[in-house]
Amino acid sequence: MTLQSDEISRPAQGREQHQTAAAPWSEPKLTGVLALADGTVIEGTGLGATGSATGEVCFNTAMTGYQEILTDPSYAGQIITFTFPHIGNVGTNEEDIETSNLAATSGVRGCVLKADITDPSNYRATRHLDQWLKARGIVALAGVDTRALTNLIRTGGMPNAVIAHDPDGKFDRDALVKQAAAWPGLEGMDLACEVTCAQRYDWDETSWRWNEGYGRQETPEFRIVAVDYGMKRNILRCLADQGCAVTVVPASTKAEDILAMEPDGIFLSNGPGDPAATGEYAVPEIAKLIQSGKPVFGICLGHQMLAIALGAKTKKMHQGHHGANHPVMDHTTGKVEITSMNHGFTVDTDSLPGEVEQTHVSLFDGSNCGIALKGKPVFSVQYHPEASPGPQDSHYLFKRFTDLIRAA
Repeated sequence: MTLQSDEISRPAQGREQHQTAAAPWSEPKLTGVLALADGTVIEGTGLGATGSATGEVCFNTAMTGYQEILTDPSYAGQIITFTFPHIGNVGTNEEDIETSNLAATSGVRGCVLKADITDPSNYRATRHLDQWLKARGIVALAGVDTRALTNLIRTGGMPNAVIAHDPDGKFDRDALVKQAAAWPGLEGMDLACEVTCAQRYDWDETSWRWNEGYGRQETPEFRIVAVDYGMKRNILRCLADQGCAVTVVPASTKAEDILAMEPDGIFLSNGPGDPAATGEYAVPEIAKLIQSGKPVFGICLGHQMLAIALGAKTKKMHQGHHGANHPVMDHTTGKVEITSMNHGFTVDTDSLPGEVEQTHVSLFDGSNCGIALKGKPVFSVQYHPEASPGPQDSHYLFKRFTDLIRAA
């Protein structure tokens, strides 16, 4: 069945296929579709790259930072629906790209927008979002009732889908639906291997400052090895801000090779996919790193695999957490911080062993957002402290890491 965007929330069962009335003076040409695995087809205006891509549809509630979101490797295998209607107003630039693996064009499979993209209005803009999407090979769809699509996801969970863009508006809708239904989904999928770096490299760039740009860490106090499961640049900058000289290594790096570098601490990065799948090769190495006694800090996928290494389990979420407005309680301080999140899997709180303390919890749904190994310099959080939604509510975590190193 084919739907116009204002029909998404209507009951799909028994509805006849909708045909768009020809009205060239008011109706844009339908050049894009989002075909869901359940047979629903949402029509709109295609933007960005032409062609098609398959992935899991999620929604993100952030009002800013769309370029950072679209270049976050944690979104590999996903099609992002932006709930904020005006995406693209500030254009794009080369400084706000988050992926640290420049060999990979993008992890995200596509994006869905409410309004068409306007011309950029920002002094830092160097390229229109539509041109930027084309250059990075990202298929986009505009003119969609994203509120209705979000309600669909909240009700039925994150569906598998195909997003397609054809300037001629020619689509085999049945074939696209079959393609979406045949996609296996993110459970059991290791995507870190697709977005990790190909070889080790050093990082010393610090955070961006007004009228100064990015700086350099020239007098580091600590040596950190960061395991890249889908690393974001701002994480590396926050580590450099805390006096760290960072060496980034691929996801498959052995613990023996990491420890041979004699780091003061070890960082486990964010990343996409199923933590249990990536954990098949990563968790045994993480366990060895924990046993070494070195301070260990994990974020997002790194948090989830650290939990598995400590004996816990992870599970798929119904709709996930994707946005920059998630309140989290830090039980170690009693404070609430506003966080940025992007994850479709979560650590099962009930599976945490006795020696693992739950340090952070989501105030939206009570899910786990942080752990620490009792008596050891090992901790992790589910959210992204480097994303600064608070804006700096969570930056203390990087200092907590270096304080543990200093104490050790």
